[in-house]
Amino acid sequence: MVPTTASTGTPAPTTGRRDAPGPRGLRRVLGTAALAVPAATAATTLAGAAARALGVELEVPDDGERVPLGGIAVLTGFFSTVGLVLAVALHRWSTRAAARFVQVSVALTAVSMAPPFLVGASLPTACTLAALHLVAAAIVVPALARALRPANRRQQ
Repeated sequence: MVPTTASTGTPAPTTGRRDAPGPRGLRRVLGTAALAVPAATAATTLAGAAARALGVELEVPDDGERVPLGGIAVLTGFFSTVGLVLAVALHRWSTRAAARFVQVSVALTAVSMAPPFLVGASLPTACTLAALHLVAAAIVVPALARALRPANRRQQ
């Protein structure tokens, strides 16, 4: 049944979203992030620790200091939260939130891969740092994209 306006009986205008933004959809996105962000943080921190155990220095030549594992965790958590903010905004204002989120997230992940190679770090360090970006994105992006999909599409 198509919703109609009370006065004219004509079809009511729609927003184009099948799963209109609302508290339930927002709770789903936030709940997903509550699991995905700590998972990405733990995964990148463990991967950084594994890289160190294998002999990768994780040293950025600008200041000559090693990247601390806590720094990896904090930056992963911060930028994953930026992804959450993007997901919430798209949930609110986009008719194709999941698709737009994936497009923007993939582009931002690709851009984030360049700095490790531009700061003069050793090749193993640069590759490891770039890989850590991919690890975080591989956890957060699919999880939030799935949470952004309309309910009738998630069940397929």
